[in-house]
Amino acid sequence: MKITVVGAGNVGATCADVLAHRDAAHEIVLVDIKPGIAEGKALDIWQSAPIDRFNAKTIGVTNNYLATANSTVVVITSGLPRKPGMSRDDLIETNAVIVKGVTDQVIQYSPCAIIIVVSNPLDAMTYQAYITSRFPRTRVMGMAGILDTGRYKAFIADELNVSPKDISALLLGGHGDTMVPLPRYTTVSGIPLTEMLPKERIDAIVERTRFGGGELVKLMGTSAWYAPGSSAARMAEAITRNHRRVFPCCVKLEGEYGLENVFVGVPVVLGKNGIESIIELKLTDEELVQLHESAKAVKEMMDVLDKLEEKNR
Repeated sequence: MKITVVGAGNVGATCADVLAHRDAAHEIVLVDIKPGIAEGKALDIWQSAPIDRFNAKTIGVTNNYLATANSTVVVITSGLPRKPGMSRDDLIETNAVIVKGVTDQVIQYSPCAIIIVVSNPLDAMTYQAYITSRFPRTRVMGMAGILDTGRYKAFIADELNVSPKDISALLLGGHGDTMVPLPRYTTVSGIPLTEMLPKERIDAIVERTRFGGGELVKLMGTSAWYAPGSSAARMAEAITRNHRRVFPCCVKLEGEYGLENVFVGVPVVLGKNGIESIIELKLTDEELVQLHESAKAVKEMMDVLDKLEEKNR
């Protein structure tokens, strides 16, 4: 079994490292456009195998998609970060070209693969991979919900001074400031969060979660990579090991939650076939309004991609 990670930057290399350490596949292939980067990082990971005692063979290649042939899962992390003065539409146009090119190469050599998109803007780039691959929606998904939920849980753990292992939580919607955390579905060892914290503290945690990525950019001057890389790795492992984990993932909705033809984060069951099922929660009127507002923001980005597709025909 093989997992390919496209993009050997901070996120992609972290993802490959986590996958290797967890023996999530027999072979982990790291691909990048810069000569030597993927090869060097893959070799570095492989040299830690005797130390950390794992067997997954890591291989790095420069633009050689033949090495990715017959991958079970392909994680796409390629793309440029948003630069000062760059509009949202500029970022979408730039990264859409990259994700489209990568997806074309991926499906040529791994027509049965399951694609996990990490590139930003996440929801729009998942849509790009979907329309390029023409795969069913069960085999093209975006990583965001696990990352956002991880940040949410970490902030709750800090607030309560408890282990993050005991926190169960869920978020819906697009990746960004329109995401919809659900305190009503958040528990600490089965105890509802609403019984452990006052509303104003929960609201503050929700607000910090919505802007969690921006907080890290301000601190480091660049985007996060440990948590995003680990999040994508968890998704890939759930598929290769058929764990049937329940994770919030970006997926195309076809009527669920009253939404059509839009890519947003919702809870799904992840297994060997990709998205095995979509879980439709009973939301309050307020939660449903928030989810639809989030979906509206995502749809605007998808519309930008549609116009680009028409322009390039």
